Amino acid sequence: MTRPLQIGLSVAIVAVTGGTPRVVTVRSGFAVPEDHRRGDEPLPHRDALPGAPFEPDRFRTLQDGVRAVAEGLSGVALRYVEQLYTFGDRYRDPHELFGGPRSVVVGYLALVRDGPLGGDASAEWRDLYDHFPWEDWRDRRPQLLDGVIAPALRGWVDAAGDGETRRRRGERAQMAFGLDGADWDMERVLERYELLYEAGLVVEAFRDRDLAARIEDGTGAASAAGSFVQTGPMPRALGRPMARDGRRILATALERLRGKLRYRPIVFELLPPTFTLHQLQLVVEALSGERVHKQNFRRLIISGGFVEPTGSYESQTGGRPAELYRFRRQAIHERTSAGAIPSADG
Repeated sequence: MTRPLQIGLSVAIVAVTGGTPRVVTVRSGFAVPEDHRRGDEPLPHRDALPGAPFEPDRFRTLQDGVRAVAEGLSGVALRYVEQLYTFGDRYRDPHELFGGPRSVVVGYLALVRDGPLGGDASAEWRDLYDHFPWEDWRDRRPQLLDGVIAPALRGWVDAAGDGETRRRRGERAQMAFGLDGADWDMERVLERYELLYEAGLVVEAFRDRDLAARIEDGTGAASAAGSFVQTGPMPRALGRPMARDGRRILATALERLRGKLRYRPIVFELLPPTFTLHQLQLVVEALSGERVHKQNFRRLIISGGFVEPTGSYESQTGGRPAELYRFRRQAIHERTSAGAIPSADG
């Protein structure tokens, strides 16, 4: 019998507060059904991205639905919204393992200005890099890379033995994580997360394998963990887990943001109507995970026509008043090629 199909909506709501990129999370309500539990303890609830099934009779478009769902759960009015990708892997929703419908979710990215949350009582802001600590290079190369990730990935590569599989694993790890002298590409966010999942180095990989192993009814559900390879103890420092494939959707959102830093000035959606160049720099650094050269950044932002002075100043205690700028909306039409925002090196 064909399973029913459920279309869902999920949104990564991102803001930047004082140089910290943050994302709205709610609590996942999933627990293993009683007849599949081991003992009396259900799986722990995890952070989840705001989301809900799409109601076609209620909403004319998917974007109408995602705005209503996200604003209802977070209590925040969305500004910039764009569709990311459709996520439909079998068993992405654990309910399917226990007889629930096949789940396909349309992921969205939303940018908002920082503010208090309302709506769902469990909604809260979390540091985005709590979920991806290896992505934040603003202070230095994360110690987690050389101390935990690189050795674990080398173990995963070695576990393949000799031959083509080993070569391909080694090449993927080197390119994704900048190992053995390779360059770090800030836009490979999703590739890095999916590699860690495949290598069995994040909690979600263990969770999904465990859920699949509970199914012994001959339906073939246990194949959900078929590609999982355990190469040793799980490093529990590899980021804060999320329910379902929440971290995969969030990685897609961060990758999209980093890509657009190069050709579309969407960072201004995260700023108040007037701002200092220092505030703008902090937002760019927060999203890219890299420091920018201060003087080059300011020169290129001003000469590129992205901002214009307001004639007003923001008083700073103990320092010179900082000039306030505003975004020039005309820049959206004037800049149609790559290079909208200066890179980390200016």
